[in-house]
This record gives sequence, C-alpha cells and structure tokens, in this order.
Amino acid sequence: MKTSLLLIFIVVAVFVTSCSSSKMIQTLKPEADLAAPIIYDKELSYLNIPISIKLKDVAYQTNTILNGLIYEDSVLEDDNLMMKVWKQAPIEITDENGKIKVVLPLKIWTKVRYGGNVFGMNLYDTRELNLNGVVTLLGEAKLKNWQLTAASSVQTVIWKESPSVTIAGKSVPITYLINPAMAYFKSTIEKKIDAAIAKSLNFQEYVLDALNEVSKPVNIHQGYDTWFKIKPIVLNATEAVLKKDVVSMNLELACFMETFIGEPANDNISKEKIQLKLVDKMKDKFTASLIVVSPYLKASEIITKNFQNQEFGSGSKKVTIQKVDLWHKNGKVVIALTMQGSVNGIVYLSGIPKYNAEEELIYFDDLNYVLETKSTLMKTANWLVGGLILKKMQTYTSYSIKPELELAKNQITQYLNNYSPAKGILINGKVEPIVIKNIQLTDQALVATISTTGKLDLKINGLQ
Repeated sequence: MKTSLLLIFIVVAVFVTSCSSSKMIQTLKPEADLAAPIIYDKELSYLNIPISIKLKDVAYQTNTILNGLIYEDSVLEDDNLMMKVWKQAPIEITDENGKIKVVLPLKIWTKVRYGGNVFGMNLYDTRELNLNGVVTLLGEAKLKNWQLTAASSVQTVIWKESPSVTIAGKSVPITYLINPAMAYFKSTIEKKIDAAIAKSLNFQEYVLDALNEVSKPVNIHQGYDTWFKIKPIVLNATEAVLKKDVVSMNLELACFMETFIGEPANDNISKEKIQLKLVDKMKDKFTASLIVVSPYLKASEIITKNFQNQEFGSGSKKVTIQKVDLWHKNGKVVIALTMQGSVNGIVYLSGIPKYNAEEELIYFDDLNYVLETKSTLMKTANWLVGGLILKKMQTYTSYSIKPELELAKNQITQYLNNYSPAKGILINGKVEPIVIKNIQLTDQALVATISTTGKLDLKINGLQ
C-alpha cells in the first residue's frame, strides 16, 4: 500500500513539474486580409531603333509602283506634238555623294506635226517617231510625316538617237519641237518619281507593325504568372542620312517597360496616338520598372530553415521554432512561429518588410508581437517578450532574395539578347545593376518594385 502511494506521489510530482516547466499557450490567430492592388510609379524608358533601308529595296518597291505608261500628251494642236512615255527597263536608284540618284530608261512615242501656213495654205505634215532615252534625276532624302521624300529634279535626258524626221531624203532635227514638250514631261516625271519613292518609303505601317509585335506581353515566369510588356508612348526620329546606298535614321521610342503579375492587356498601337517628332539628339539609356515576386510560402520555407537548431530563451527556459508561416494583415506581414520547449504553441509577430541593399536581404522592421499574443505571453511566459530574444528572432526572420533578383535580371537579359518577336525585328541590349525601390504586399506574396537602367537597340531589317 505504501509502495502504491509512493508511485502515485512520484507520478503526480512529475506531472506537476512538467506542467510548471512547459506551458501550452493559446493565442488568437490574426486572420489574413485582402491587400490593396499594387500601384507603383512608372518611369519613361527610351529605346533606340536604328532603321536602315537599302536603296536596292527602294528601287524594288519603286519599280513595283511605277510601271507601264507614265506620261501622255494627247493634244497635237497646242504645241505640234503628241507624246506617250513608258518605263522601258527597271529603274536604278543609287547613292551619289549623299543624294538619291534615279536612272529611268524610257520608251517614247511621239507624233510630230511640222511645216506651216504658206500663202494661206496649210502645208503641214505629221510623222510618228519611236525614241529611246534615259532620264537621270537627283534628290535629297528628307524625312517628313512618316515619309522619306527625294525632292527629285531631272538632271539630264539622253537620247540614244537625236530626235529628227526625214524630209526629201534629208534628216531634219526636230529637237526644237521635242525640247519644249520636255519641260512638261520633266515636271511630270519628277512628281511621279517622288510620289513612287515616297510611297516606297512610307514606313509608318512598317514601323508600327513592328512596334505592335514588340509591345505584345511576354511571359517571363510561368510559375509566378509574371509578364513583361512595353507600352509605346511617343516616337522621335532624327533626320534621314544617305550613305553607301543605304538610307538610315534613328528612331527613339518613349515607352513604359513594366512587369505584371497576371497577363496584361494586349493593346494594339493606335496610329493616331503615336506621333512622330523630329529631334536632333537621342537619349542613349532606358529605365525600366520591374517587379520581383517573393511568395509567402517560399519565404516561410526559407525562414523555417533559418530557425533550425536555434534556441531562444532565458536561463533554463528555452524554445525552438519548428515551423514558420507568413501572411498579409493590415499592411504588415504576420509571422507565425510554432514553438516547442518551455512554451508550446503558436505565437504571432508582425512587421514591415524592408530591403537591405548591401546584403540583398528582406528583413522586417518594427518587428513585435501581435497585441493579443503579447498580452498572453505577459501572463504565461513573459520571459519571451524580452527585447534580446525578439532581436535575435528578427535576425532569423530575414532572408535573401538574391536568387529572385538574379532571375529578374536573367529574364530581362534574355529579352535583350537577340530576341526576335517577328521576322525582321531583332532586340539587343544590356542592363545595369538592379535597385530595389519599394516593397508592397499582396495576398500571396511580397512584391519588390525594382528599377534598372541599360541600353537597348531594336533593329528593323529590310523593306517588305
């Protein structure tokens, strides 16, 4: 009987002792709430778009536009001459000392009336002639209202045979009849050549179609449903330059470069809204606003590992952290710590996420126990509320987002490394170090807004 009483006493003593050294606490869980939509400042980026158009491509387009009969004068009475002019062979367009040189082979049919009124008698006769000639024009490449104009002027007209008719067995020159008609002919040819070249080099649709391709959203991380998008705003241009049979100019696109969680709208560029402005100088850098996503689940896993093999306590009273969970609450992050040791249960901290640029760490500023948690601990385990313990815990709640920053940089670098959204369009560039601007909270993740600068070239090749 005494033995039984002794055993009961020992069991009760152990139970009492264990209860006094290890407490189970019940704290009220701060429930997650909805975060406000993310809004961040956007900065204009400036993208360089060098455009090179070979004159042989211009010639191809001009020959397609200008074909067959290009001039006709069907009235004989006004100047004793009727004329039809056809393009006889393909037009050649080359560079001559920085000017556009156009060589136009022509086939000409004329009907010439010669003779006169002698003693009241009409002694006229008519002859039909077929002539071959070559007209050479020169013009300067000028950029105006989305078009390159040549402002061509006829320099020479060279006939393979001198215009003449045979009368009474003799060759009689009729240049005096042909040349006056050529004045009208020259003006018409100049206008037609300029119109054809302008139509060939109207690059509005050509450029805007390319920009539409460039501005389509690109999925840069499927796991986090993260998208990159360029939104064009203004297009600037330098004056066109002709050199070595190539017309070149620089376009500068002012745009927003952004990343989104969730696919953004794919808005086509409005021709009416994108204005082309001539400028003397281009900016040589872009600034892009991007985002880095750090999901709470991922952060929880990292911080849980940070706490492994770490003890927190005072004297003989100690706890270890078994699990860490994070979520959003009232503009702060709640950090739930599942404890084991002198205290068992879950305690809740809250803090404001900040970024340490030197160490590339997310840390929680103003970290403290949630009010209800603090009240409970003051009653049951007030030693846990000590500043030294909380400060030590704050060290282990910080975590690195260097992998996410590297991922963001790699993603934008891939976009800038021979990226071709469509045939004839090639994007290349480089970025400089990334800077964290701010950190905002969503229901599922910490979102860091980052800023980066760099250089970008968008090449549009060919003229199709």
